[in-house]
Amino acid sequence: MGWFPCSGKSNEKAKKKNKTDPHIAAASEKLKFSHSLDVKKDISKDGSGHIAAQTFTFRELAAATKNFRADCLLGEGGFGRVYKGRLESTNQVVAIKQLDRNGLQGNREFLVEVLMLSLLHHPNLVNLIGYCADGDQRLLVYEYMPLGSLEDHLHDLPSDKKRLDWNTRMKIAAGAAKGLEYLHDKANPPVIYRDLKCSNILLGEGYHPKLSDFGLAKLGPVGDKTHVSTRVMGTYGYCAPEYAMTGQLTLKSDVYSFGVVLLEIITGRKAIDNSKGAGEHNLVAWARPLFKDRRKFPQMADPMLQGQYPMRGLYQALAVAAMCVQEQPTMRPLIADVVTALTYLASQTYVPDMQPLMQSSRLAPATPPRSKRDNNDRKQNSGSERDQARGQN
Repeated sequence: MGWFPCSGKSNEKAKKKNKTDPHIAAASEKLKFSHSLDVKKDISKDGSGHIAAQTFTFRELAAATKNFRADCLLGEGGFGRVYKGRLESTNQVVAIKQLDRNGLQGNREFLVEVLMLSLLHHPNLVNLIGYCADGDQRLLVYEYMPLGSLEDHLHDLPSDKKRLDWNTRMKIAAGAAKGLEYLHDKANPPVIYRDLKCSNILLGEGYHPKLSDFGLAKLGPVGDKTHVSTRVMGTYGYCAPEYAMTGQLTLKSDVYSFGVVLLEIITGRKAIDNSKGAGEHNLVAWARPLFKDRRKFPQMADPMLQGQYPMRGLYQALAVAAMCVQEQPTMRPLIADVVTALTYLASQTYVPDMQPLMQSSRLAPATPPRSKRDNNDRKQNSGSERDQARGQN
């Protein structure tokens, strides 16, 4: 079956149609999104002033997933289910998110995601290929990320799964920070992600990270405004305390969430883990007392690293995380400064095999260099030993 847009018209006409899709237009009007839709003119600095996402029919996506077969299921959550599929028209492998009609993510979130990912483009943001809004069906089609989410590689790993090494962890942290920096500093108006967590950081070939799931994203404050007031949404354990208490959302709310993710990357612990003992359920609450004593920093490293990490790099990464999860938002760094620090750490390649050799060379007593006199004495001694041996013979 070939590629057909929802209207059944040709591809060329579909591209024109994408600019004024009735589903998008009607929903944006309903949401009073007129201010946000200036996004079309200035949110993206690549000059694109239209929604480039393709439209798909439900039949096409059902065919791509073999009628949403169980063996194509990649995962599920409050929003619905994600399937691996192959588009028959292009033979492209994709991830298809089918929103649960009775789930947590409704029409508003669907619209926001289509708008955001159609207009924002960066190597560290997941690529939206298209969407389907047939009847009451709501589906999103993304590029397929073969390595799954960061969560899949940090928590509850099966015994045969490879653990992330230090270099890969820093690479993922730096890449995720760059995606957030694009939303905060390059998009105009700025975008507050609002749902940064390990399960929303997807990994491509070579563990290249991309932020995904923009259903909760909000346009940030502009002009003299310091915050955006909104109902509290997000995931417990990642929400900044001031946002959770007041509903006042700022760019620094995302920085806090990033700090939690960075702590998870370093420690291997979950943001919230009720299986831990008293005082250790909440990752940030557990970490804060330890931040005060550098001698305890090695206790915070993921045991799965088995000591294979640079001590200086560990200290620096934990210092960045500690600044990001400060209770006072004004004390948290700008995401651009976080990117600078983590890009540097990611560039400092740690070579585990060299460390034991270097340590042993530091610990072993060095052999003092021989002087000429030592060498002459050694020759004389060896000569007298030969003479004695001849006399005995």
